[in-house]
Amino acid sequence: MSGATLNPTQGHAGARLHDTAHGHHDAGANTTLGFWIYLMSDCLIFCVLFATFGVLAQNTAGGPIGRELFELPFVLGETMLLLLSSFTFGLASLSIRPGNEANVKRWLWLTFALGAAFVAMEVYEFSALIHEGAGPGRSAFLSAFFTLVGTHGLHVTCGLLWLVVMIDQIRRFGFDDVVRRRLQCLSLFWHFLDLVWICVFTFVYLREFV
Repeated sequence: MSGATLNPTQGHAGARLHDTAHGHHDAGANTTLGFWIYLMSDCLIFCVLFATFGVLAQNTAGGPIGRELFELPFVLGETMLLLLSSFTFGLASLSIRPGNEANVKRWLWLTFALGAAFVAMEVYEFSALIHEGAGPGRSAFLSAFFTLVGTHGLHVTCGLLWLVVMIDQIRRFGFDDVVRRRLQCLSLFWHFLDLVWICVFTFVYLREFV
């Protein structure tokens, strides 16, 4: 009889362990759902910026048009950098397994380097346009251009900071559930920015040369 009797302390401990595990599961699901909601709201922001650019693209106020300002090979180089960074991030995601932290961090650092080069090229493009007198105050077209492309660049910069944080968390905690979930969210964010840039390249730059 005594062998069949449950120890109340063990029962409560088991219940607490079950509740804790269930709480972690709920927290993970809520985090993923919340991040998807954030991405959808971010998508709406970019849709508004694209729509604004579409309306104002012809309002140059007698100033230079995109064909006179943009250097397509330069922008194509930016695009290839960001596409390649998305590829290296994918390789990092595929390499996530216990004991492979160093390899994942190398892929993430390479992703960071490619993303940082993309941002540096964008900053150079902006500074060159402003130096030529084609700043955001020159026309409605340029104002919409700087706002759209600059907003994307700001998102990439935030992604770079997030990459550094995740590399540090991998170093400190390995691939626990929280780190895996955060890497998954960052992966969604980074590929989302890649998709937005393809739209920017096509709708803002490429359309000027077709």
